[in-house]
Amino acid sequence: MAATTKSETPNVAVIGVGGWGRNLARNLNQLGALCAIADSDQLNLAPLAAELSKVDTHADYQEALKDTSIDAVVIATPVPTHYDIARAAIEAGKDVFVEKPITLEASEAWKLVALAEQHQSLLMVGHLLLFQPAIPWLRDYLAEGNIGTVHSIHQKRLGLGRARSHENALWCLGSHDIAVQRLLFPERTIEQITAHGQAILQAGIEDDCHLNISYSGGLESHLHCSWLWPNRDRALMIIGSDGIIEYDEIEQVITLHRKGIDDALVNIDNGSETIQRGHDQPLRLEMEHFIACIQRREECLCDGRFGAEVVDIMAKAGEQLKSKQN
Repeated sequence: MAATTKSETPNVAVIGVGGWGRNLARNLNQLGALCAIADSDQLNLAPLAAELSKVDTHADYQEALKDTSIDAVVIATPVPTHYDIARAAIEAGKDVFVEKPITLEASEAWKLVALAEQHQSLLMVGHLLLFQPAIPWLRDYLAEGNIGTVHSIHQKRLGLGRARSHENALWCLGSHDIAVQRLLFPERTIEQITAHGQAILQAGIEDDCHLNISYSGGLESHLHCSWLWPNRDRALMIIGSDGIIEYDEIEQVITLHRKGIDDALVNIDNGSETIQRGHDQPLRLEMEHFIACIQRREECLCDGRFGAEVVDIMAKAGEQLKSKQN
């Protein structure tokens, strides 16, 4: 592992600069941490190399891993490649940030966790939604008991998105929301997982999925995700005994509804109010967190274990979906 001190900005390489990887590279460049980019596709590499003229470029990511001046790598390649690249990076002594999901197979995710611990490398998973300021604020607000006992969570991640051929809508979209659930309620254990989906565009690849999770203490979660939906909808509703929280992810607004039904089955409506507003720079906050963890040798908010636990949930849901295809 390349040595950095608390006062030094680590040298970071981005592997995979098509699409989302470009955004990661630009943010790291603005933070003064980007030293190299790697991509086997020149159509991805060349334009960004021209834009970021002071960074090294590699058509083969292995060249970046051989560079001992590089402290860490950010992996934004297609999900099926995550395991091999992350493993090679850890074995090369690098700290690693890998976009979500960490892998498609739970066993591979846990292998990376063990390998990172063996090599004393930081392993962080890119669950971007956790770095929307509204989410950690909401975690603390709920922990203070502001809406009483939480009964249920309702999440929607819908839109006319880019269909994938290697993963279904639940894997592509739902991992955001599962990560939020685990951050908001880390003490709750999972008792049951039920998944339903429909493959419309491609055989065996569900475009529309519903995931229900029963947690300890009677908490229930309900997630609907689809990339075959006419309107873009990103929302979280949390039903409590003393109020209802609504989080509009698109507008970055948290609303408290002082509404419900009492023991006599009489409706209660004491109005609603906006209690928190976020902003649109979670990616910068995410990269700042990764850099700070490298400098201080601190555990990341969404470390490898957190990412592997999300994959565990997704894998169990995937098994149910697969069983219903037969």
